[in-house]
Amino acid sequence: MEEIGYLMHGFSVALTWNHVMLMFVGVVLGILIGVLPGLGGPNGVAILLPLTFSMTPTAGIILLSCLYWGALFGGAITSILFNIPGEPWSVATTFDGYPMAQRGRAGEALTTAFSGSFVGAFFSVVLITFLAPLVAKFALQFGPPEFFAVYLLTFCSFVGMSKGSPFKTLIVMMLGFALATIGMDTITGGLRLTFGLSDLLRGVDFLIVVIGLFGIGEILLTMEEGLSFRGKSAGINLKVVLQTWVQLPRYWATLIRSFVVGAWLGVTPGGATAASFMGYGIAQRFSKEKDQFGKGSMEGVLAPETAAHASGTMALLPMLALGIPGSATAAVLLGGLMVWGLQPGPMLFTDQADFVWGLIASMYLGNIAGLIVVLSTVPLFAAILRIPFSIVAPVIILLCAIGAYAVHSAMFDVWLMVGFGVLGYVLKKLDYPLAPMILAMVLGDRAEDAFRQTMMLSHGGMSILWSNYLVGTISTLALLTLLWPIISRILPKRKAIVEVPA
Repeated sequence: MEEIGYLMHGFSVALTWNHVMLMFVGVVLGILIGVLPGLGGPNGVAILLPLTFSMTPTAGIILLSCLYWGALFGGAITSILFNIPGEPWSVATTFDGYPMAQRGRAGEALTTAFSGSFVGAFFSVVLITFLAPLVAKFALQFGPPEFFAVYLLTFCSFVGMSKGSPFKTLIVMMLGFALATIGMDTITGGLRLTFGLSDLLRGVDFLIVVIGLFGIGEILLTMEEGLSFRGKSAGINLKVVLQTWVQLPRYWATLIRSFVVGAWLGVTPGGATAASFMGYGIAQRFSKEKDQFGKGSMEGVLAPETAAHASGTMALLPMLALGIPGSATAAVLLGGLMVWGLQPGPMLFTDQADFVWGLIASMYLGNIAGLIVVLSTVPLFAAILRIPFSIVAPVIILLCAIGAYAVHSAMFDVWLMVGFGVLGYVLKKLDYPLAPMILAMVLGDRAEDAFRQTMMLSHGGMSILWSNYLVGTISTLALLTLLWPIISRILPKRKAIVEVPA
């Protein structure tokens, strides 16, 4: 196959000493960016982009893409250790990663997250290598109806497959939708729910809400639980990595499902955040250990991390093949390509073969470099939990405040973070799930835009959601998922009636 020949040439381009050094530098910087809440991969790439203009395009894109891998890896670290998502797509990782850390299984949770991330990214790069033309052609079929159907499926999966009260799920989801509408209407330009506050004109940023709900809220809960200032036990033996790897093959089906979800949402593009939530929901639905989810399930860490990395990696495919960025980070990278005088699209593969295949080869190598770096530092990260809470808590609060302020450089955001911290504390005390609220806030504005564009196309007709096989299949799956609690109760009753002897 000619793709293998091109890839081998790409490895010869990427495997120079300066490019390998840039890979490790990019991964380390990316991990630091992923750990700091509020900074994020897109911001990190944007900050370092001007520094690459003096480099060759190949060296510059290798540095930035490896920074991207590092940010994907790093987002899981604070999610697992402190219940503070470093990145939006790491929110789902907190559901089981943090309980595992609280039980003294931090090393196991981190190894699971990093391993799942590596698998998701690796197989996505394989897809990019061999299926680029076909996958890019499929992505062209997605318009507003298809995008809305994907978002609807994600929302319905949380309502229909939630193990808690569906009414509580709906209540917090509606709250998330309300938060997503604050600010300027993207279609009409009108202001909504700003209450005369100029700071709300730009809306409420997702990261501020997440930092408050999970970071400050968790500290308030910990303080209430007897002001326990002792550190948690955390294994710092490197054998935990091998011991965890021995257990991972049990979840091969979860890996495959999460990868498929992530790759699909990366190309369409649905985004790594949606992929992580959907991967988690599907894993919980098909798991043989449903009761362990939310209490420290290894499967609950593996699924969202695999899906998020698969999506984040696949988002680069439409950028290279079509010039359509599949994520915010891909959009920043697209701007870098244009500054370097490169025009993304089908001709890029022929006009700039060294660049394209060098980048694809660096995806393989950068992913391996990232896994080496994060796994070698698992003992260091796990040992952090041995520090007494009385020392860690002020540091966490400071990091949360810095992260909230860094989003828009506004003190208003810091106070907003504190308010959401109190709200998170109250919701946790009343046993309301936070995940649906976060999901609705992240995807609410995108779903609204897609729905309104769909209604404009159909002049208000809902039949457009079943106008072709693709959108019809997704919409039907969404409704079945939403109604699954009712269907699952009716089916056993009908089966019992049929089996009653005449």
